[in-house]
Amino acid sequence: MELSVDAWVLHAGPVPEGPARPVPGAFVREPFRLPELADEEVLIEPLYGSWEANIDHALLRDPIDVCRARGEDAVILGNLAVARVLRPGRRCGELKAGDLCLVMPFGVRDRYGYAELAYAYDAPGTFGVLAKQTKLTADQLLPVPEQTRYSLPDWAAYGRYFTAWDNWRVAHGCWRTQMEDADPGSSLVFGWGGGVVFAEMQLAQQAGFTVAMTAGSDQRLAFLKEHGIIGVDRRLFPDLSPVPGASGADPRALSRQKASRKKFAEIIDELSGGGGVSIFIDNIGAPLYRSTVRALGRQGVIASVGWKGGMQISSLRATECIKRQLHVNTHVWRHGDSASIRDQMELTGWGPAIDPGAVYDFDDVPQLAADYQAGKLDTYFPLFRINEA
Repeated sequence: MELSVDAWVLHAGPVPEGPARPVPGAFVREPFRLPELADEEVLIEPLYGSWEANIDHALLRDPIDVCRARGEDAVILGNLAVARVLRPGRRCGELKAGDLCLVMPFGVRDRYGYAELAYAYDAPGTFGVLAKQTKLTADQLLPVPEQTRYSLPDWAAYGRYFTAWDNWRVAHGCWRTQMEDADPGSSLVFGWGGGVVFAEMQLAQQAGFTVAMTAGSDQRLAFLKEHGIIGVDRRLFPDLSPVPGASGADPRALSRQKASRKKFAEIIDELSGGGGVSIFIDNIGAPLYRSTVRALGRQGVIASVGWKGGMQISSLRATECIKRQLHVNTHVWRHGDSASIRDQMELTGWGPAIDPGAVYDFDDVPQLAADYQAGKLDTYFPLFRINEA
């Protein structure tokens, strides 16, 4: 039996003509019909959802129109949330009505358990958490620990921590392959900012590294200081990105870019004792990639788990070979590691503390989308409330 649910829906955009940029989309709140629940599926009631960059990419239709890529007229987005089980199918193991679970964002996995397509993004036939009720397969649900140290809003930010755990594991391992005798205390881990980077900084702290990351507001700089992370005010170097058409660009723009790059280089030199960054976490991409590479030290690692500012980059392979610099690119995490990451968060306290007053209501999802695009969020962990807990 089909079920009609109250949801924020994204419809397919018009087909772009020639090289024209796609027309950004917008959410429409409307009833959405879900297919009948299969035996291995679970009907859930999302409680708190996490706003992820992939939602913003989908709204901007950059790099793809997810509706057209999936061959669907409309989709429900949102792939990270804390949810309550309403009705499990007949083949759903021990899950029962009332269980509180974390939604795992795996749509299609490879044979090793890594994500190939993301649930409620580019995986066809999946229905996200931006709905009062939705459904997914039972193996996409990970129970919240009983008598947990965290609130449900705290747990809703888990996606950035799970992603950070996986990316750091690979990046740190790669660095150690060449620097097995090096003292982490004399090595710098640096990142461009964001919730995943913050979580990785905490892991780098635990491993003994000097850690620093950028922030663009007094509130975020204070937050980093509170957690023992060196905050670098990115307002000190506002013009790092390449100047379009540099050969014929405004000389003043080129001068500002040169000044910003010089200032950033001075900061990195001071923080690293002249050795450069050992592990640079860059989830921005193209606009800042040149500065990332210039800041990286010998035997350094660039670690990326996203491409917020642009996917396409170019590398000078000869220089990187000579400097023995490694690139790490990861996406989501391995499905089989999910319980271990959850348990590390619970046992060690490596997790966020969320202000419930900063959580957006379900009615205000379009405002959250606008605030995220405009860079108006002070928190690294933007959340929305779908249903009352």
